[in-house]
Amino acid sequence: MLVMQGIVKQFPGVRALDGVDLDVRAGEVHCLLGQNGAGKSTLIKVLAGAHQPDEGTITFDGAVVRPGSPIDAIRLGFATIYQELDLVDGLSVAENIFLGHEHARLGFVNRAAANRAAAQVLARLGHPEIRPATEVGRLSPAAKQVVSMARALSHKARVIIMDEPSAALAHDEVANLFRIIRELTAEGVAVVYISHRLEEIREIGDRVTVLKDGRTVAVGLPARDTPTSQIVSLMTGRNVEYVFPPRQGREPGEEVLRVENLSAPGVFSDVSFSVRAGEIVGLAGLVGSGRSEILEAVYGARPASGSVLLSGRSVRRGVVGTVRNGMGLAPEERKAQALLLDQSVTANITLGTLPEFARLGWLDRGRERAEARRLADLLDIRPPDPERPIRTLSGGNQQKAVLARWLLGSRRLLLLDEPTRGVDVGARAELYAVIHDLAKKGIGVLLVSSEVPEVLGLADRVLVLREGRVIHEGAATELDEHRVLDMIMNGEAA
Repeated sequence: MLVMQGIVKQFPGVRALDGVDLDVRAGEVHCLLGQNGAGKSTLIKVLAGAHQPDEGTITFDGAVVRPGSPIDAIRLGFATIYQELDLVDGLSVAENIFLGHEHARLGFVNRAAANRAAAQVLARLGHPEIRPATEVGRLSPAAKQVVSMARALSHKARVIIMDEPSAALAHDEVANLFRIIRELTAEGVAVVYISHRLEEIREIGDRVTVLKDGRTVAVGLPARDTPTSQIVSLMTGRNVEYVFPPRQGREPGEEVLRVENLSAPGVFSDVSFSVRAGEIVGLAGLVGSGRSEILEAVYGARPASGSVLLSGRSVRRGVVGTVRNGMGLAPEERKAQALLLDQSVTANITLGTLPEFARLGWLDRGRERAEARRLADLLDIRPPDPERPIRTLSGGNQQKAVLARWLLGSRRLLLLDEPTRGVDVGARAELYAVIHDLAKKGIGVLLVSSEVPEVLGLADRVLVLREGRVIHEGAATELDEHRVLDMIMNGEAA
């Protein structure tokens, strides 16, 4: 159905795509893999009409096409669901689904017809509880993902590109996503699926294409039969073992955080736990269980009752107070909550510690740039240019910059919300090592992740959450993925 051949795309100083090939068949799930910065996002933006290729051809149904804009791509039958959702928070669900092709008559939008049509699409997706008239800004990240998928289906697309579609979904919601994908492919729709979760590739994928450094290094590999070691080697150019750092060598010290009876009506209630110096504590639970909201309340970004004690002292509520007391947060939604997208990588890394680079009221730009470059090198932020606008980096490299911010200054406690979301398998191993090293230096870490193996592999102690309550607390070594999933799905402590 779709053939992309010899695609080249250059930006100032960077050859993002260097002759990429991709062929997609009708009715298949074609998985596109590669490390952050490999060119995946640039390639799908070429297909979506957001970028124009410098060289190469795109053939669709036997005819050469060249989408000159996102509207052209949609008219051709290409729909894209981006990892960083492009919804308008101030509009309703129905208005977002039909944005650009509204239900109108005599120049007036027919809201009732739009709401009915939106309800039908949402029911098809298995989410009739999402009301078409609800303002999108009030929805959870998982519900927003469903709305974005509904918008793609509303265009009756023949090729749907999904960039990390499961990143914000809970375990049961991923199963529903796969059901929808199978229904689409049964109707002849082609799906280009991008994910860093290799187990998903095995379950839903038919064939795999791998990119590395803007080039195609493998085309059309069988998704279920290709060894993981081969895929990882192709992605990284080296053999990488997807393992967590050993827990040996870390002895937790004194208590750095104590949370007592923390409650936010309708979100979570009566949450109590502690974190010791050098200890990693993980929060496991479904999307909507209150994991991220608990981190926000501890950080002072969300109102809550109860007490938060840092090294035995009550911290003044509010972000400024918690940062000054040695706490840092890497939030789940990096673009909306953590980054100044039009500023440089350097500016984003030093944002939380600017006073440390000041002398007599003036910033020492040289020292600021030197520290940012050191951290960029440490975390392998690519491209290796700290003065680039951070919006030009891939999602995984943006996440590394957020983490780098809190490697500066004196931190006693680090809150990490989905720290490896959208990060490739090679970079994950590097981030795991960084988190482990932070704990070895005596920093307490409170970790949230949608991936239960990640929580169990990194954390020393795990709190299992369900519907805003802690239903189990225990050592990570005493738990396994099946027991944790059973607890969060069934609500009974094992």
